[in-house]
Amino acid sequence: MSSKIQLRHLEFIPKTIDEGILYVSIHFKVAAHICPCGCGTKIITPLGLCEWSFTEKKGKPTLYPSVGNWQIPCRSHYWIKNGCIEWSYSWTDEQIKAGRSKEQARREFYYREKPSRKNSIWTQLKNWISKKL
Repeated sequence: MSSKIQLRHLEFIPKTIDEGILYVSIHFKVAAHICPCGCGTKIITPLGLCEWSFTEKKGKPTLYPSVGNWQIPCRSHYWIKNGCIEWSYSWTDEQIKAGRSKEQARREFYYREKPSRKNSIWTQLKNWISKKL
């Protein structure tokens, strides 16, 4: 079963959102939509290197990885690919636990190994001032 999802770019996610639309705020690095199973739950997906990635091709949105709504009763699991909802299989409690552990390990690795901000604009400015004095 596959259904369409439209894309709407904006700065702020509205309090009330419509079904069938993926709202994306690049500025605040977040996307939101209504769960496509029909339960009516608002789904928020943070965007970033350790979260979901968002791409757009010809106005059609893609989120990666899949969206697993394990904390709401419907427990729906699907992909948003090229403007379509593609349903995936349900996960067991063990799979959910393993997936969460993997996500946490990826975040910890990212923040532990993240390059220092040695070349930030403030560091460059500080170094330039130091050389002039």
